[in-house]
Amino acid sequence: MDKKKIFLSLSDQSGFEQKYVQNAIDLNQITSGGSNVDSFEKKLENYLENTVNVAALNSGTSAIHLALVLLGIKAGDEVICQSFTFSASANPILYQGAIPVFVDSELETWNICPRNLEIAIVDRISKGKKPKAIIAVHLYGTPYKIDEIHSIADRYEIPIIEDSAEALGSKYKGKKCGTFGTYGIFSFNGNKMITTSSGGALITNSKHSKEKIIFYATQSKDKAVHYQHSEIGYNYRMSNICAGIGLGQMKILDKNVALRRENHLFYRDIFQNIDSISLFEILSNDFFPNYWLSTVLIEANVENNISKENLRNAFESENIECRPLWKPLHLQPVFEKYPFYGAKVAEELFEKGLCLPSGSNLTIDDKYRIEKVIKTFFNKK
Repeated sequence: MDKKKIFLSLSDQSGFEQKYVQNAIDLNQITSGGSNVDSFEKKLENYLENTVNVAALNSGTSAIHLALVLLGIKAGDEVICQSFTFSASANPILYQGAIPVFVDSELETWNICPRNLEIAIVDRISKGKKPKAIIAVHLYGTPYKIDEIHSIADRYEIPIIEDSAEALGSKYKGKKCGTFGTYGIFSFNGNKMITTSSGGALITNSKHSKEKIIFYATQSKDKAVHYQHSEIGYNYRMSNICAGIGLGQMKILDKNVALRRENHLFYRDIFQNIDSISLFEILSNDFFPNYWLSTVLIEANVENNISKENLRNAFESENIECRPLWKPLHLQPVFEKYPFYGAKVAEELFEKGLCLPSGSNLTIDDKYRIEKVIKTFFNKK
């Protein structure tokens, strides 16, 4: 196949990344931490605009793990987690020997359902196992129902870890996602809004907490001439080389958000006259999604060979990558033994849903090829 592959989600480049990386090399700061890391953290703090403190780490998963550590989550503790998300949202719970308690989604935002969240909390308390934390996810860049979820969390005095891995640039009532929870996290994986090749960040309102995060992320080295350790530490600090890439990427973050939202409008125009497919979008003015991925639900029609998998295969035959929505975690073999509260909302979304190419690097030619596949598949001119 000689057609260029169109990937599901790739970030673009600003052209400034090499300058910052070269500067790190010239200064021989080829290590974890360094001046690029400090500058990248400051850029993110300024971008988030809410007097937050940012600690740059080597992944979003590391950020969730350290948030759990800082909250004192230990073996046997229970942590509520949205089921409809990537496994990295829940894996760190098991790193701590804790128990994930999964909660279903609601249909408006596809995120954690407030009603089922409260049912889960009340039931776990009745069993003598009050949850120690809630991991709520802004799935595909759409904010969860922040007012409702945080009201419930406050009522039962349970801290929230705000998983904003996919939501850099998204806002709720004008405030940037990642700044609502006790801790917020971002991912800078190669498929996210901006990339550091691999990387993440942990967001906190406390300067003291940021210092503690960096302490844990650099192997918990006590203040001593020799290497002394009184607490378990981790090798989680961001590389100075990766942070250089991040500094270059910050120059086009707003542009990338705009381009992803333009991709969403591109798909809206295509699908508006196709009855068997619906583009996910949220119309409330309170929500400003970055539309990290544009996603659709497809009603299967056996007679016309219309299904999620058939559409995915049609794209694949043209060397265009699409993927199903996240398979709910409570259905995953590694997590299926843990408690789940809800119905089948997440399950049905998985059965019908598809993620479409959404990178900020999509070209006009890429979009032409995508549109051609869709119109051919649905027999539209």
